[in-house]
Parts: sequence; C-alpha cells; structure tokens
Amino acid sequence: MRLFDTHCHIGLIHEDQLEQLLAIQYAKRAGVEHIISICNSLTDFEVIYNNLKSAKKVYHAVGVSPTESGNILTNWDVKIQQFLKLDRIVAIGETGLDYGKYKQFKDQQVQLFLKHLEIARRAHLPVIVHNREAGNDILDILKNNIPDEGAIFHCYSEDWNFAMRAMEMPVYFSFAGNITYKNIRNLIETVRNLPENRILIESEAPFMVPAKYTKRRNKPEYLPETAQAIANIKGIPLEEMAEILYQNSLNAFHITEA
Repeated sequence: MRLFDTHCHIGLIHEDQLEQLLAIQYAKRAGVEHIISICNSLTDFEVIYNNLKSAKKVYHAVGVSPTESGNILTNWDVKIQQFLKLDRIVAIGETGLDYGKYKQFKDQQVQLFLKHLEIARRAHLPVIVHNREAGNDILDILKNNIPDEGAIFHCYSEDWNFAMRAMEMPVYFSFAGNITYKNIRNLIETVRNLPENRILIESEAPFMVPAKYTKRRNKPEYLPETAQAIANIKGIPLEEMAEILYQNSLNAFHITEA
C-alpha cells in the first residue's frame, strides 16, 4: 500500500532538522510515499525547505496563510516568485480565508487570497485552500480566479451541498484525521457522495490526529487510519482505495513520477 500525505506541517511537528527527517522516514515505513510540506509563513518556508533538501520524496507548497494576515511581510509576493525557482514546488498555499479568530483582518485576507490566486495562475500551479467559516466568499472568489491547474480544499469541513457547488470547478477535497471521529455526519455524507477521483487525504500534522491516537501529537505515519476511514465509507478495500487516493494526489498536484 502506498499513500500520499497532501498537507503536513513538518516544521510544527519538530523544530529539529534530524527529527523532521526521522518523521518522514517513519511515515515511509507506514506506506506514506510522498508528503506535501506546508508552512504558514515565508520565513518558516525557507527554514523547512532547507532542512528537507535531502528528502526527495517531499514536495513543497509556498504561500502566506490567512492566519498570518495581520503580520504580512513587505514584498511577500516577490519572495514567493523567488522561491518558485526552487525544486519540488508543486502548489501555492496554503491560502484562503479564515473568519474564525482572524475575521478582523477580512479585507487583508481577501486581498492576500486574490494575489495568491494571481501568482498561481501565472506559475501554472494549483492552490491549496484554507477555509474556516468563509465558504461562500471563497467560492465567489474562486469562480473568477481559480487557476486552470485547480484547487485543493484542505482539511475539508463543509457539507455535501457546498461540495456540489465547488465541483463545478477543477477542485479536489482533502480529508484529515477528523474523518475518523464520531458525529461527523456531514463529512461522511460528503465522502460517500463524492466521486472517487475527487478525494484526497492528508495528515494535517501535528493537528487533526485520528481518533485511534487521541491525545497524541499527530504525525504523517498515522495517515493509514484516515485512508481506512475513507475506504470504509466508500465500501472499497483499503489497498484499492489507497491506490485511488495516491493517483488522485499525483493528478491534483500535476506530478509525474519517474
């Protein structure tokens, strides 16, 4: 079985470079062949990218999270353009809108999101979308600004009706460890109804730990639990579901394996 972790904050699992590389090795033992490394800020991105240069199975997204909208660096967009010249950059993000704790920065978030989408279109890369309590605004913005390469709704938390509206665009829906929790009827209904070729999984480590590992810090090596939950909901054997999810991930990020 091979798995693809489409969203992992490796730098938040461990600060030490060796520990970060070990986390990737432990994940590989669990069947996780590839990981998309996510950073909330460009400062963190530069550190983590350099730490993981030797990890050839790790890909990177680059962007400024909406959670950083109150602390945006000058010329951040210029720095992203510089980082896009690096190897194994496969997406812009995470970007999007967060109207939870950060609603006071709504205007800044919208402008940040729009600029990320512009960069993605010019770079011919997909975007990784962060959505917290901002679904309608995100759909409205994406309708006119989504890159041809599409978007990934990471750690999906909306319902099936939202997914149906979003599927008018070239988007994927990525599910994290919360798909293993009880009382998540909206997510179960969404997975059950989604076409198999639109589903991805992610660890969202060190957050959203699967139910089996409650009270532990999440790690990408726990991803098989999320794959099993998706397989159970879809009524597909785990090995078969894992391969579907793996191929979907390659397609979503436009990755061609050698």
